Amino acid sequence: MKIKLESVYVSDLDEALAFYTDVLGFIKKKDVAMGETRYLTVVSPEEPDGTELLLEPCGEHPATKAFKKALFDEGIPLTAFLVDDVAAEHARLENRGVVFRSAPQRYGDETMAVFDDTCGNWIMIYEIHTE
Repeated sequence: MKIKLESVYVSDLDEALAFYTDVLGFIKKKDVAMGETRYLTVVSPEEPDGTELLLEPCGEHPATKAFKKALFDEGIPLTAFLVDDVAAEHARLENRGVVFRSAPQRYGDETMAVFDDTCGNWIMIYEIHTE
């Protein structure tokens, strides 16, 4: 069993695609029409054949809206992305206008920071220390 697809719930696919590609730096992998919506994934340019992130349209679905709102209100990240250097990534993203909920903080062997993806989700970036 492998993890090859992870989802984030978004309200607007085009806005989400712009944020995840133009701001975060992911690249579009799949964009398949599905009736009134699309199957849209992005990947890391460092791992173009790695795990795909599905930009999952949540629209007005009551369960998804409630779930997203509860996580956001509680400050709980929906997902997390591994980076080599949290401080450098934090600075790069802040320079691109990304709003952070928390600055980088170290907890044990990991340093983490949490940002708003402009799609109603908190996203964590983290670095694993090996020293």
